[in-house]
Amino acid sequence: MRNARRPRPAVPAAALPTAALAAALLAGCADPGGGGAAAGGEPALGTVELNPATASISLPMDAYTDSEAEAVRMGRVQEGLVSRCMARYGFAYEGPRPSAGPAGAASEDRHRYLFGLADPAYAAAHGYDKGAATGMTGGKREKPAAPQLSDSAYAVMHGERRGAAPAGGRAPDAATEEEAAGTDSGIEVGGRRVPAGGCGREAYRKLYAPTKDSVDLLFTFGLASEAHDRSKRDSRVAGVLAKWSACMDKSGYNGIKSPYDVVDGLGLQDDKGGAKAVAAATADVACKREVNLVGVWAAVEKAYQERLVEEHAQTLALYRQQRDARFELAADLS
Repeated sequence: MRNARRPRPAVPAAALPTAALAAALLAGCADPGGGGAAAGGEPALGTVELNPATASISLPMDAYTDSEAEAVRMGRVQEGLVSRCMARYGFAYEGPRPSAGPAGAASEDRHRYLFGLADPAYAAAHGYDKGAATGMTGGKREKPAAPQLSDSAYAVMHGERRGAAPAGGRAPDAATEEEAAGTDSGIEVGGRRVPAGGCGREAYRKLYAPTKDSVDLLFTFGLASEAHDRSKRDSRVAGVLAKWSACMDKSGYNGIKSPYDVVDGLGLQDDKGGAKAVAAATADVACKREVNLVGVWAAVEKAYQERLVEEHAQTLALYRQQRDARFELAADLS
C-alpha cells in the first residue's frame, strides 16, 4: 500500500489525540474507504442492547486505537527520542511530558460522548460540563510551556533556522525515517548535519514512520470517523434520532435535531453546568433512554466498523504489526 504523505505535525508532542479527543473529532475526517453510507447497503445489525452504559460499549476499531494511558506513554517515549537526538548536538533538552487525566477521571470511557451525553447521574449533577469529569477547568488540560531554545537549538529541533524563509517555502523534510536517510536538511550545527525536519520530526518518524511501508498513523482514526459518518446517515439512526427529537420537543426543548446540537441550540455555551444546562441534560438523557438511542446507534456504528475492518483487513493487519513493534520499541527505550 502506498500511503499519502502526512502533514508535518507540530513537535514535540504526543502523536495521537487521546481517546476522548478522538471521539470529539470523529465527525470531521475524510473518507479513507471511498464511498458513503449506501456502499453495500445498510448492514445487518447484531444484538441491540437496551440503554448500554458507554463504558461497556466495545467497537471493532477499539482494537486498533490506543487507550489514553497508551497514548500518554507513547508521547513520553517520543519526547525521550527528541531529548536523545538533541543530546547528539550537545543540547540538554527536556520537553513537556504528556500526562494522563486526574486519578478517578473516566479517561478510559472512550465512547463517553460518542452519541452525546448519556449518563443520567452525570447529567443531573453537572449538565454538559465535561470538565467536571476530568477535574479540569472548562474541560481542557493545561498544556505545559515548551522550553525556550537558543537559535542553534531551535535549528536542531526544527530542521530550519529561526525566522528563515527557505527556498521553496519549507525546509527539507521526509515522511519516513527511511526516506530521511537520503534527505539533506542543508543545516549543520556543531559540525553535524541536522536531520530533515529536525529532532522533533526524527523522533516522530522513528516511532511512527520508520519505513516506507509504514501505515499512516491516522489511518485507523479515519476509518472510525467514516463508520461514524455512515452511521449518522443510516435510516435506523435517523429514525431513533427523530424519536429522540420528538421527546425533546415534548420536554420543552423544541427544534433540537441532534444530540450534538443541544448546547449551541439552547445557548448553554457559557454555563454548561448551570441549572438550565442540568435541566436540559437531564431531559436529553431521559429521552435517549426512552427511545434507546445509545443502544441502537452503537449497534449501527459497530456494523459499519465491522464492514470497514473487513474491507481494509490487509492494511489493518499491517498497522497492528507496526503498532506492536512501536510498543516493543517503547518498552526498550523506557
